Amino acid sequence: MPEILIYAVEGRTAEQKTALMQDITAAVVKNFGVDQNMVVVSIMETPKANKARGGVLYSEVKSAGSVP
Repeated sequence: MPEILIYAVEGRTAEQKTALMQDITAAVVKNFGVDQNMVVVSIMETPKANKARGGVLYSEVKSAGSVP
């Protein structure tokens, strides 16, 4: 049973996460030749105050487009 883990900073909508998980499931089905019910996709979200890039917390960045 393929299991895919996605690590992401919090802030995506339920719709965005659902769409991503559906797309990933379809890709695994296509490329691994397994039934879609065998594919497990998990999104592990990290609070913005607990993640940094370049020493700058995501919670300190003004806009998502300007993450260092």
